[in-house]
Amino acid sequence: MSADGKLVRDRIPEIIRASGAEPVTYQADPAEYRRRLREKLLEEVDKFLEADDSSAVEELADILEVVHALAADLGTSKDALETIRAAKAGERGAFADRTIWTGVR
Repeated sequence: MSADGKLVRDRIPEIIRASGAEPVTYQADPAEYRRRLREKLLEEVDKFLEADDSSAVEELADILEVVHALAADLGTSKDALETIRAAKAGERGAFADRTIWTGVR
């Protein structure tokens, strides 16, 4: 953890207390929260990229949790985010066909 701390899940202080330690925490203001969420997204993506197949899905779930928090912070619900994702997939496709673009002729 960096000297200035990191964003953690809401129940982490409770879990630390249950282990017999006393966590030192504070609540971020809105600007810091948004910055910390972006940092957390990078952290979780890095963990996913380093994960083996047995832990990759768990890391994806962590990424999704951060994405949902970012969406909420931007004023968008999970359902609205999914609607946008589905519309883009309908218009441009998804990634199921494994298509690699190498240029145009």
